[in-house]
Amino acid sequence: MSAKRYATVKIIGLCLLLCTLSGCARHTEPVTQTGFYLDTVVEITLYDTGGAQSGEEILRECFARIEGYEQLFSASVEGSDIWNINHGCGAAVTVSDETAALLRTALYYSELSGGRTDLTVLPLSELWHFGSEQTPAVPADADIREALSHVDYRAVVLEGSTVTLTDPDAAIDLGFIAKGYIADRLRDYLVEQGVDSACINLGGNLLVIGTKPDGQPYRLGIQKPFAAEGETAAIISLSDASVVTSGVYERCFYENGTLYHHLLDTSTGYPADSQIAGVTVVAPASVDADALSTTCYFLGLNDGMRLIESLPDTEALYLMMDGSMHRSSGFPLI
Repeated sequence: MSAKRYATVKIIGLCLLLCTLSGCARHTEPVTQTGFYLDTVVEITLYDTGGAQSGEEILRECFARIEGYEQLFSASVEGSDIWNINHGCGAAVTVSDETAALLRTALYYSELSGGRTDLTVLPLSELWHFGSEQTPAVPADADIREALSHVDYRAVVLEGSTVTLTDPDAAIDLGFIAKGYIADRLRDYLVEQGVDSACINLGGNLLVIGTKPDGQPYRLGIQKPFAAEGETAAIISLSDASVVTSGVYERCFYENGTLYHHLLDTSTGYPADSQIAGVTVVAPASVDADALSTTCYFLGLNDGMRLIESLPDTEALYLMMDGSMHRSSGFPLI
């Protein structure tokens, strides 16, 4: 199945490092399962199952849940809640409680950012073909202006579990937040099953439960922008938290010597003109880390850092195009 638009607004540059289990007295071997969902490679590793079910049974249920969420949240899966809203011609659509909860959070971040992060960006992002099978190219200016006229989060009216688009030509894309929400729900399930050491990796959107089995924090590398895959700009330590990066250096193309990337400015319709290469956010909830990494990119260094410093247990690292780094007061660099 396909959910290509999950990738149109979010780029991740993270990798898990040094998660060996040698010398661990409490555990033998980790249990890992990998699959392709949400238009990305998904990997979940359990280091301590702790409960009555086997690790394999728990992982099968995790991936069944991921598939279920994809059927709810994907804009490109026919019959999903989001597909039904986008193709409802402005009629009221009843959605699941989980879709309603995610939409509520997406609307909160759209308002928080003043529409810079906007859950109705789909008419615009479709023009640029980031994350689609078509080759990305700069659209005609008239087409951009037309698409922009339908990008406005205030067109989404959410009442309980009923959603209405006041602009029938608006369309929702939850790519900036959906993987974070899914990671949080997977964490909740794993904790309920007694798992106290695990790593959930949704295409680089990372959430860790507890610590490594030896009691040490996980070590994660942040991808160096425009460098070879796996070359890190920084290494962080993490326990019981999520880390997500939004950057311009993977979903991008050059046309006439100009770099165009997938982080689209909803005031112009073109890629945001910024000296920021990427923003990494660490937060207790992955849904917040996911949304904030995009939001802080659009807010810029100064306003983004002010927002991060106002939030409890939330940290950020800005990687600039000139190679410099700026971090919040508690960012967990090693």
